[in-house]
Amino acid sequence: METRKFNNNNINRYHMFIVCLRFSAFAQDNFKCPDDFGFYPQPISCDKYWKCDNNVAELKTCGNGLAFDASDPKYLTENCDYIHNVDCGERTQLEPPISTPHCERLYGIFPDDTKCDVFWNCWNGEASRYQCSPGLAYDREARVCMWADQVPECKNEEVAGGFSCPAPGEVSNSGSFSRHAHPDDCRKYYICLEGVAREYGCPIGTVFKIGDAEGTGNCEDP
Repeated sequence: METRKFNNNNINRYHMFIVCLRFSAFAQDNFKCPDDFGFYPQPISCDKYWKCDNNVAELKTCGNGLAFDASDPKYLTENCDYIHNVDCGERTQLEPPISTPHCERLYGIFPDDTKCDVFWNCWNGEASRYQCSPGLAYDREARVCMWADQVPECKNEEVAGGFSCPAPGEVSNSGSFSRHAHPDDCRKYYICLEGVAREYGCPIGTVFKIGDAEGTGNCEDP
């Protein structure tokens, strides 16, 4: 059986680990309120903060997926916001994720696993489904709906329902772009620009009518 040697370096690391733990516990147990009332960031964890009430400190934790916003210079605001909205700085630690269906954490906005134009808004583990407007996809970095061809994770053909733009030269006199009817929905149509299809929708009460020239059309009354 292999025997592992516990040398002086191991002992030193062990002692340092114990000292760090004791210092961390000491720092948490001995937080002194700067004022009688206020909310102050915990220096290590972005989702923790100190609540001072009548000069008595209480360590609080934001909901899973939220972080404490310490941007108030007067420390009078108790605000837990989505992690991506908070500048954590050196407060890098977070509670481990608690996941539910469609939610990586109990709170947050998360992309759908299969559809790039769908995202989920999670609040206390309850997921609400949202879908981007026709032709748009959910951008995971910007956390907004953008044109599908501008979202790296998304194949534009998926959002465009499999529609492909005509090859260059196939549509005559179309100018810089062309318009094409949706095969199933009379309110929808595609605009092709530089070979990329973007889906649009006519205002309620109107339909897309194909124009006299190839690759043209407008939204008109039925």
